[in-house]
Amino acid sequence: MSDRQRWEGTDPVWLRGLTAPRIGRRDLMRGAGVVSLSALLAACGVKGTKQQAAPPDQVAEFWKTQTKTGLFNFANWPLYIDQATSGGKITHPSLDEFTKQTGIKVTYKEAIEENDPFLGKIMPSLQAGQYTGWDLIVITNGQPLNKLMRQNYLVPLDHSKLPNFAKYAGPGFKNPDYDPGNKFTLPWQGGITGIGYNPKLTGREITSYNDLFDPKFKGKVGMFGDTIDMPNLALLGIGVKPEKSTEADWRRAAQRLTEQRQAGIVRQYVDNDGEKKGLTSGDLWLSMAWSGDVFQLQAQGSEDLRFVIPKEGGLLWTDNMCIPVHPKHALDALTYMDYVFQPKVAAAMAEYINYITPVPDAQAVVKSDAAAASGEDKAALEQVADSPLVFPTAPDLSNVFHYRVLTPEEEKVWNSIFEPVYQT
Repeated sequence: MSDRQRWEGTDPVWLRGLTAPRIGRRDLMRGAGVVSLSALLAACGVKGTKQQAAPPDQVAEFWKTQTKTGLFNFANWPLYIDQATSGGKITHPSLDEFTKQTGIKVTYKEAIEENDPFLGKIMPSLQAGQYTGWDLIVITNGQPLNKLMRQNYLVPLDHSKLPNFAKYAGPGFKNPDYDPGNKFTLPWQGGITGIGYNPKLTGREITSYNDLFDPKFKGKVGMFGDTIDMPNLALLGIGVKPEKSTEADWRRAAQRLTEQRQAGIVRQYVDNDGEKKGLTSGDLWLSMAWSGDVFQLQAQGSEDLRFVIPKEGGLLWTDNMCIPVHPKHALDALTYMDYVFQPKVAAAMAEYINYITPVPDAQAVVKSDAAAASGEDKAALEQVADSPLVFPTAPDLSNVFHYRVLTPEEEKVWNSIFEPVYQT
């Protein structure tokens, strides 16, 4: 019996995440590129002013004054933590165990469906110097998170209180380009943008971004229609790391994408629902895809599908835990942030969520759970434990890159270059 099954009042219902179709956190994120945070704030009458960063001595003094209150408020995405059923009610075993170990109660709400609208709701409180109602939030790396950091709306973390993070977080999730030194954020879960394909239809293995441009696949290729994944992967495709790319690089990548469209190679520009439907129906032989989507499709019976990180590189996206300024329960939230880096806790969440855990040692726990299970539960756990889509190899992680972080001015130019590719 696994550690999670030994937790009081729980059962193995979290395994439904391995086999049952569900709307995942990335399905909901797709809309984040449609309406910018700047537009939302303008609609709310909020100006994007920049605050002065707190000096290091003030940061240290802040944490010296924080004491345990015995509770905190946590805003997360739907279906983005382990679940079980107890007494006919949905519970979260890892949260229950955290409370049991620490005495800290967690008010947990699935309050985030897209990054920008959520930030639009809390930004007036941040501007006014007031408590947002949340002590811990989960935000994806990219423009919304960059804006929070740029305007100093996140509390700098005290790493002396984060021993589990220091010990167990994988190197691919430490010191990211978008938050050097993890000053403001710790990773929650991650995923990779690459290529999903069916080798029975393509007739060969797919290894390169250039395969998406092969005339042999005319009318059978899917591309994400957005200004997030499509442009950043296109930059990798032309040999440019997105983080360091220039406007000239953007135009070169967009020109190649335009030629792909004009040649009729793209069957359709898809969101991730269209990507999944196209790959499972066979309408798409290969498509831009998210690793977690392909894993879930495989678990649901589409065993012919495969996922590959192109040799030119893939994109690593990360959802990040962070503490908005003016928290009421900062130390309680920070205690939880460190708690989730224990391998058995990370394993509990990986077994349910099926995205990339930032704790590589969780794999051994999942394997131990699989060895102790039987029947369908055993097979499902073995699939998670052995999947490079949940536990990427070191070579895989060495070939993934972060998204371009844009200033407000750059974002306008970026969108004007890439939107016409898929909106024409």
